[in-house]
Amino acid sequence: MEREPASEPSVDRRVRRSRTALMRAAVSLVAERGTANVSVGDIAETADISRQALYQHFGDRDTLLLEAALDLLRSALQPSPPDESAGMSDRDHVLILARHFAEHGPFYRAMLTSPSGFALNRALSDFFLPFTRANVARRCGNDLDSRTVDDVAAFITGGSSAFFNVWVVESDDPLDPEALADRLIRVTTALGTIATESPQL
Repeated sequence: MEREPASEPSVDRRVRRSRTALMRAAVSLVAERGTANVSVGDIAETADISRQALYQHFGDRDTLLLEAALDLLRSALQPSPPDESAGMSDRDHVLILARHFAEHGPFYRAMLTSPSGFALNRALSDFFLPFTRANVARRCGNDLDSRTVDDVAAFITGGSSAFFNVWVVESDDPLDPEALADRLIRVTTALGTIATESPQL
């Protein structure tokens, strides 16, 4: 009697489980060792998955590490329900992000100071850019054309990414999310004042 082929959903579930196990193992090992220079063999062994499966899912170690970082970020920054986010200030949103980076500081620090640091910075900027653009369009869309909205969003995203990068990499532990949120809000307030007083810019 022939066995029925596995259904597509169950195959997808197995793939998701394998990918999740590999990404969690990568984050754990990088954070624990304080370096992104972890071997494919160690990641596969920790995840209890073969090296071959790792290569099938991600192609190489650096791609796995980048995907692990983005997955970690997505899992922590799920959109809040409308009734909750409506009452949140800009500082509240920054604080959520800062607390995430503080909680996983050893992992992000190791990644940002590794050869994959540039790629991670680019990936993080690409991740945040749509959110920043939506915020700029909501606040200034009536006064700015689409190209300028894009430029302002790219400018803010790039500056914010650099700000977080320096904080994670160079600050002493434990990282202080409250202090960072206050600093970033002061910066954005100052920029708003400069823009108002210098319309020619």
